[in-house]
Amino acid sequence: MPKSIPPPRSSGAESQRQGPAGPRRPRLRALDGMRLVAALMVVAFHWTGVNRYPTVWGGTPEKLMPGLQRFSQYGFLGVQLFFLISGFVICMSCWGRTPRQYFTSRVVRLFPAYWVAILLTGLVVNYAATTRPQRSHLSMTDFLSNMTMLQQPLGVSEVDPVYWTLWVELRFYLIFAVVVALGLTYRRVLSFCGIWMILSVVARGSDNKLLELFVMSEYAPYFIAGVVMYLIYRFGANWLLLGSVGFSFLVAQHQLLGTGASFKYGVMHPLSWEVMTLFCLAAFGVVLAAAMGAFDRVQWKWLTTAGALTYPVYLLHQEIGFALIRWARDQGVGVWPTLGAVLAAVLLLSWIVHRYAERPLSALMRRMLDAPGLALPKSDPPVRSRAALDERPAVLAEGAATR
Repeated sequence: MPKSIPPPRSSGAESQRQGPAGPRRPRLRALDGMRLVAALMVVAFHWTGVNRYPTVWGGTPEKLMPGLQRFSQYGFLGVQLFFLISGFVICMSCWGRTPRQYFTSRVVRLFPAYWVAILLTGLVVNYAATTRPQRSHLSMTDFLSNMTMLQQPLGVSEVDPVYWTLWVELRFYLIFAVVVALGLTYRRVLSFCGIWMILSVVARGSDNKLLELFVMSEYAPYFIAGVVMYLIYRFGANWLLLGSVGFSFLVAQHQLLGTGASFKYGVMHPLSWEVMTLFCLAAFGVVLAAAMGAFDRVQWKWLTTAGALTYPVYLLHQEIGFALIRWARDQGVGVWPTLGAVLAAVLLLSWIVHRYAERPLSALMRRMLDAPGLALPKSDPPVRSRAALDERPAVLAEGAATR
């Protein structure tokens, strides 16, 4: 680790306005585009890569669209790309923020669109044509428990199985909150990444379920690499940071053995470790390239809109998409027109949710969470007067005697 912390680098193309995070560089719109690619990969996997639910298409994708399925069966790796970008973006957005600001930013980012998606998806699961025989109707307690986003630790059925990644994200936010509380600095963040990596490797071979729950061995290398890539973006590359990214990749490629075994269940045949590793290497490479400024000139404004739609698309595509696909197939629509029409419908629905639900609800929640009354007091509130405290037991005793 360097003896002195490198200053935030600047760029001739960037605005030189100063803020709590230092000089502001151009918005990384390329990351928004990468998020959309990751979301569409996951959509492709669920719609055209999974063979376990033949009732959706009236046959398996492997037989109906073999050319596409050869590629889309690896679409689940979009989640790994998501986690890489998440590590980068969370570190970037929280630099210079207080713990309260960090908490507020995560709540208003995650919950508004999620609550709307829970409502829409729950209606489809319970009242639309059943898309999968394994899918059971949701009870009211299942629905209400899902609103917390803690359905996995509560042992409750998820409204949409794709929501499993949200529990992973929540745990990342929780452990990263430790560094936010201490104050983000180059040394602290890099030390945090090193300690987390060591714990994740140790936990993998231990029987400590609590440790494994928090360090998330299978996904930790992606979050860690994303965080380190933000340090590269902010302070510039050095061999320590580049070595940390490389080490994260080496750990990640090994963890892909378990990831491939997990998704074999849906694809229903073995998956190639070589293919998964090549994609993982490409994902690391493209995010690292963004961190090193390779895409600073990519400033297409439509990418910001695409990035904003990513979260609603992810939340809405699976169960609602399955229902739409089955309905279209029941009407005799061909495979490719069905894919195009359902994708357009989900993108439109996602835009509606973002524009008319997520944005206004996020603004309302931010105002509520920023209200002065919600701030934790720096000291205990004043104790009520001694006379009031002395009178209360007598009043309670008198009330009990009259019952």
